[in-house]
Amino acid sequence: MRVANKIMDQTETLPVQNAVLGLKKELNEALSLYWKSASEILHGSGIRVLDPVPEYFSIKRNFFSLLFLYSYFRAGIAKPRRVLYATINQCLRGMVTGCDNILDDEYKKTLETDLPEQATRFRSILDIMASDRVLFSILYRGYRENMLSPDMVLEACSESLRFLAESGAQEASEEGGVGEILKPEIVLSSVHHYKTARLFQCPWAVPTIIEKNEAENVSVIKEALYQIGMGCQILDDMVDLSMDLRMNRHNYVASLISHGANPEERDLLKAGQLLKKGLEDRSDLLMEFPDAMQTAGAKALSYLKNGARALFDDQHQSMVDVSVVLIAAQIGADKFLLNTEGYDPNATRFLD
Repeated sequence: MRVANKIMDQTETLPVQNAVLGLKKELNEALSLYWKSASEILHGSGIRVLDPVPEYFSIKRNFFSLLFLYSYFRAGIAKPRRVLYATINQCLRGMVTGCDNILDDEYKKTLETDLPEQATRFRSILDIMASDRVLFSILYRGYRENMLSPDMVLEACSESLRFLAESGAQEASEEGGVGEILKPEIVLSSVHHYKTARLFQCPWAVPTIIEKNEAENVSVIKEALYQIGMGCQILDDMVDLSMDLRMNRHNYVASLISHGANPEERDLLKAGQLLKKGLEDRSDLLMEFPDAMQTAGAKALSYLKNGARALFDDQHQSMVDVSVVLIAAQIGADKFLLNTEGYDPNATRFLD
């Protein structure tokens, strides 16, 4: 009976494994094209692009990119254009990551170069500039291969920036600090809607121009990505609670605490209390607010699962829980979800 059950489990996961492995090959092709294009563009500049480390191609590092690629697959878009769009997404990722690095005073690499490791600000600037040049190069490549018209190239350049600017405008509004802690539902509808949820629809900015009426169920797919984006931003807020409080930024968890029913958590959040207890710079600050942690975790999980259920085909529904675990791990929020109902930390075991 145990052997029979094991065979059954393997059979049930086979369609998922086949789909993941097939799309992983396409993603590797797109990532390699991005790297090769950046190397060619920077050749002779005095900055050398190094060979990518093996981790550059890993599923865990590129899971969001894999989700976006799956959305094209689900819509019935042909492979050559899926690879084109995935390469464009890597360009957008480079620009967004570079901007986030500068705004948050951190550094997450997009390109491996021979620039000094400590030159994090200029590395971020280079990632933005190089990704922007690669984007146009890839669009021009699409034109040469008869996938895009000249007008489509120009429109795609403009539309991709519009999506990024929409999210950036929200970030800009918080740069000098915010005046009040908004109610949780307002944070979701007026802040996170623009900051991340709409940004998760950005991978469809270019395909929407090119595919026109050829892709199916696009509105459902975009809404699924929107839901996933909302869940991701809540997880970000759980991880960034300390930083957002210090920088006086909007944060869903802080709103839950400030407007919640737990007086002890509200009092701890008040000015001076975190500093007094030496908690202000703790990366796991959320652990001091168990009620808010449970509420935020459940809300994030609801968004992520609803989005993933809508995104994945019926035969790939086992990827719903896998997606939640990989997303939480990539954001660094997995430790906050261990006691949240519906979270299965072992869901990714069949990918090992």
